[in-house]
Amino acid sequence: MRREQIKEYALFGSWVVSLIATAGSLFFSEVMKYIPCELCWFQRIFMYPLVILLGVAAVKKDYRMSSYALILSVIGGCISLYHYLIQKVPALNDLGNACGIIPCNTDYINWFGFITIPFLALVAFIMIAVLQIYIRRYEKEC
Repeated sequence: MRREQIKEYALFGSWVVSLIATAGSLFFSEVMKYIPCELCWFQRIFMYPLVILLGVAAVKKDYRMSSYALILSVIGGCISLYHYLIQKVPALNDLGNACGIIPCNTDYINWFGFITIPFLALVAFIMIAVLQIYIRRYEKEC
């Protein structure tokens, strides 16, 4: 497979991940009626623009956008990790109480004892970041 085609698939895959994450976020808030906490809003601030940014980049095959997507996904991933730690580490659990109307340590979902909404966001941010690093690596080789 050609490198150009691999970069194209990686960019498209990043867009699909961001689209699924955004759709999942909207499903939880609009269909399931889960009220997002403040940290969830910050994660959305970094995920939602990725749908547009990566979508345009995939259509135009503009691999330079991967720098911007990488920055957004790393920052969003750090917020997701912090949020997840507040939910799962007992020593940090009290930090979530001062989060606003909805405490950030609230587990709306807890599948298999470890999969929560911030965990799902973290996985999406990591997947996007890894694909952007992959694109940047191949872009420098060309």
